[in-house]
Amino acid sequence: MYGSSSREKIRYLRSMADRKRTELDWQDVRIFLALARHGSLSAAARTLSVNHGTVSRRLRSLEESLGDKLVERRPEGYVLTPAGTHALEAASDMEQAAEILGRGAVDEGPSGLVRINASPAMSNGFLALRLATVASRYPRLNIDLAANHRSISLERHQADIAVRFRRPTDGDVVARPLTTVGYGFYGTDEACRSVEAGSDPVFIGFDEADAYLPEAAWMTRHFPRARLAFRAHDQFAQSIAARSGAGLVLLPHYIGRSDPSLRITDLRPVPPSKEVFLLTRSRDKKDPSIRAVAVEVADMFEQARVLFL
Repeated sequence: MYGSSSREKIRYLRSMADRKRTELDWQDVRIFLALARHGSLSAAARTLSVNHGTVSRRLRSLEESLGDKLVERRPEGYVLTPAGTHALEAASDMEQAAEILGRGAVDEGPSGLVRINASPAMSNGFLALRLATVASRYPRLNIDLAANHRSISLERHQADIAVRFRRPTDGDVVARPLTTVGYGFYGTDEACRSVEAGSDPVFIGFDEADAYLPEAAWMTRHFPRARLAFRAHDQFAQSIAARSGAGLVLLPHYIGRSDPSLRITDLRPVPPSKEVFLLTRSRDKKDPSIRAVAVEVADMFEQARVLFL
């Protein structure tokens, strides 16, 4: 299943260990993978249900086995050294190989853990329900959906698949266009009729911590004097708040059209539409589980195309 490049990476780890005449410990490798993906001792410890001391000890053990420093501690967290980046690729291949061995010889469809990253609005307003049905169809497949405004790294193996509004310009990533997302102002019938009758609009928007987001910045530029009656972390939460009639909310159509309590009103201007991309690592194109889930995600967007435009 894995090509010569994967075997070479695994041999690289083993050769480093051979130089130190120390046997490579798979538990050390698992700790390193968690630290590389999450960037902090505490997050790695929580992921593996161990304490900080275990993470530190296992990391030192692996670095001694390989004879090289794999991470550096910086104010923003732990970052990989060049040797650590190389080791991460090899360790990820070892992890995938271990998962394949655990599945047994019989091909029973996608299995193991597939990590997906998307924004909170996309995760909660579109993906969560649909991905859960995918997991229910494949009893050996586990899906981890990470909802985050800030993109997490495919190259650091924090995610296997990402759904994003920007096409990457570098890295070993394949970007597949999924759809185009349009926007509009939504509210209860009463809230919409009030604005349509000439009342000044009152809005529901992003909280102060997320004021840097493009939609929040756009609202500030185009409606600088409008009242923001209620603020929430993401557009899906904002759509729930809008059901109260507290104000209008700028929503991507896939959220606004899916909520029977809300309707669109012709308030202008609205932000330009955005393209959505499905991102995967090119080196994972032969991984059957990642490939299968990526196909499922692409099909979800195709089947629901009318929601987005």
